[in-house]
Amino acid sequence: MFRKLAADAFGLSDVGVIVPPADFNKVDADDYLFHEAGEKIYFLIKSKKDEYAFTNLGLVHVDGESAVSSKRTIRRYEFATNEIESVTLETAGTLDMDVELKFVLGAATFSIDVKKQFIEQLKDIYKALFTINKLQNRDETARENAYRVLQATAEMHKIAPNSEQQVINTFNAVLDNLNNTVLDRFTRRDFGAVFEKFIHN
Repeated sequence: MFRKLAADAFGLSDVGVIVPPADFNKVDADDYLFHEAGEKIYFLIKSKKDEYAFTNLGLVHVDGESAVSSKRTIRRYEFATNEIESVTLETAGTLDMDVELKFVLGAATFSIDVKKQFIEQLKDIYKALFTINKLQNRDETARENAYRVLQATAEMHKIAPNSEQQVINTFNAVLDNLNNTVLDRFTRRDFGAVFEKFIHN
């Protein structure tokens, strides 16, 4: 009982380490990547019971019940459908043994304790996640602008009468263009370039 309280007080209960790229293929998270779609790990935090694999497409969280249990739950958060928010990095105090990476990804909130010796690597992932958030916000603004243009286009067509076939042709053309704009041009799925720019581990 005292040992557990002491571990919690000093941040040792489930403190993670940064796994080097040479060992990415040895972790559980690697088994759940979509390698066939070009997914790869850029940054990985591993604790006694959890793994947090940051890939070019999202976060793969291998969630363990406890350090002694082999049961795992695999949770996947794609950047295309989950916005990153509130990215913070809490550095260690004098008596602290760990630093803390916090962020919100979609509806999930993460608070990951990592040994303070890895602070430089954590600065890299902090910058990468913060940059992804900025790009996601930019894409969201672009999608909103696309919908505004669509509304303005619809108003213009109300003024000029068209035949039924012209309306159908215009609708299909506008729909195809809107889907391409919203789903492809301004819904970024692969953030590999961001990780390559900021991750140096």
